[in-house]
Amino acid sequence: MKRKTFIILLALSGIASQYGYGQGKILDDYIQSAFSQNQGLKQQNFQLDKSLYALKEAKSLFYPQVGLAGSYTKTDGGRTIDLPIGDMLNPVYSTLNQLTNSEKFPQVQNQSFLLNPDNFYDVHVRTSLPLVNTEIWYANKIRKESISLQQAAVNVYKRKLVKDVKTAYYQYYQAGKAVEIYNTAQLQVQENIRVNTSFLANGVTNSTALTRAKAEQQKIAAAITEAENKQRNAQAYFNFLLNRDLNASITIDSSIFMPEEILPAPTPTGNTRDELVQLSQQQKIASLFYRQSKSYLVPKVSTFLDLGSQGFNWNVDDKSRYYMWGVNLQWDIFAAGQRKYKAQQAAIDVSNLQAAYNETSISFQLEQQVAENNYRTAVANFKSARQQLQLSEKYYTDQSKVYKAGQLLYIELLDAQTQLTNAKLQLSVAFAAVQTAIADIERTQASYKL
Repeated sequence: MKRKTFIILLALSGIASQYGYGQGKILDDYIQSAFSQNQGLKQQNFQLDKSLYALKEAKSLFYPQVGLAGSYTKTDGGRTIDLPIGDMLNPVYSTLNQLTNSEKFPQVQNQSFLLNPDNFYDVHVRTSLPLVNTEIWYANKIRKESISLQQAAVNVYKRKLVKDVKTAYYQYYQAGKAVEIYNTAQLQVQENIRVNTSFLANGVTNSTALTRAKAEQQKIAAAITEAENKQRNAQAYFNFLLNRDLNASITIDSSIFMPEEILPAPTPTGNTRDELVQLSQQQKIASLFYRQSKSYLVPKVSTFLDLGSQGFNWNVDDKSRYYMWGVNLQWDIFAAGQRKYKAQQAAIDVSNLQAAYNETSISFQLEQQVAENNYRTAVANFKSARQQLQLSEKYYTDQSKVYKAGQLLYIELLDAQTQLTNAKLQLSVAFAAVQTAIADIERTQASYKL
């Protein structure tokens, strides 16, 4: 059975290709316009650009960081260091003066120095470079995976946008066809009014048929107004998706609206749903977070070099200039289990995302199966509507001839006309339903080439 269905689909695909079915150029141009103009998609692209800059930011952490730092202090009071220089040297100096019979060795005062530097400056340029830092390395890997995650999110939005644009396009077409069908029905009612007016003037019938025809004319006029409003609403929504003026005209591609043949369903392409790609990327990111949370076992090593000048009273000379080089080591040995608990949380996130991936994968299989079943239902309804239209056209033609010959009640002709109008509307709805079902299958298969 499956093989037979596949052969039929291949045959229909050939017919569709011959008559220009499938993706029309006009509709494809509209989709490409939506890709470039849709505001929701622009927001997704902004997020992608943000992820790209986040990756560049992560990469910059591997390069040397250079910064200028400076300080100036003006102090008075506080703790001091007292040096009894006078108590130590003055007795010696006095003895020397006596021995030399001179005053060559003056008396010295005890000294007191402030611990806080007064009128002191320090200006230096510091260059630092991480030598071993696993957190930076994992942060860079996470940013890379985040770009793929956001790209998948962009593709998800694009595929949804494709389906929305196609569905809106088909709805606009169907609404336009409804307007045409009601206008045709209105012409038929006007012809009935003309015929009934002639019958009434010749005494063939009474005014009941003419009154009924005029009432039907008003009913169809109201239906035309409703159909035109639906068409305007469909037009506004379609233009909204393309970020255009809501009243902009829409070109209908006749090559994809030929209900004489049944449109084939898209064949499976084997593409992976972008939602699954998102979950897969989230798994990778969660796994990296888990490994990052355990990287505390690896010490962090960095180096630095300071080039600067420091001194009192803004003095700058050979003695004030200096350099300082060093290596820093940070190794978290004990943190009361904080790191371990954080790693366990990350491990749970990995398991949770795996379960979500499995569930989503199965749900997509169900979604695709439902879409295919809906397509089969739409095809069956289309076949039935097409057959009903053929029968209704023949029935109306026969009844119209009999009525004009004066051998049929007007209510019977009106019933035939109503059946014909409804059959046309039903065929239009059924054909749009087939196209919408195809767009739904295309979405579930992720078969549209982005």
